[in-house]
Amino acid sequence: MAVVKPDILRDGGGAAGLTDVAAIEELYRGCARRMVVAAYGLTGNLAEAQDAVQEAFVRAVAAPQKVLRAENPEAWLRTVALNVARSRFRRRQHLDMLMRRKPPLPETLPGMSAADRIALLHAMRQLSVREREAIALHHLADLEVTQVAEILGAPVGTVKSWLKRGRTKLAGLLGDDLGDDDDNA
Repeated sequence: MAVVKPDILRDGGGAAGLTDVAAIEELYRGCARRMVVAAYGLTGNLAEAQDAVQEAFVRAVAAPQKVLRAENPEAWLRTVALNVARSRFRRRQHLDMLMRRKPPLPETLPGMSAADRIALLHAMRQLSVREREAIALHHLADLEVTQVAEILGAPVGTVKSWLKRGRTKLAGLLGDDLGDDDDNA
């Protein structure tokens, strides 16, 4: 997976005449969709995922040099978005528990039938938080295992373990034979 780095950074800063905001806009065009998919896998709610990614970009526009000087601006943004999603997810779960209400039904994910979507999200909620995060980042956001390990702050071997356990649990919950032939994860 290629690192999305705005032209302003590739050209040595400003040669193309881009402002910091224009560089952030270029990042948005290059990686926002992948970030929404990753956050969706974590939260199970498309609106929450979109809000988390939007919040990450708002923070980037507020402090553009912080993100633009990062070694990997996309990773910086993804980390912020996932932290926002985690925080909102925990806050919503706590509020739901306090109010003793059921969580809202998941929204539509393109390319899946409603029944498949509901079954997948129900199964994902039965995984541990770390397994769910690893599955969402690796399989939904299409990140390499090493990138997932960096984002989650865990050794690669641990992430591989979370992925294997998560896939095994999902296969059992969904009645599907996923087969773990993938040596990379």
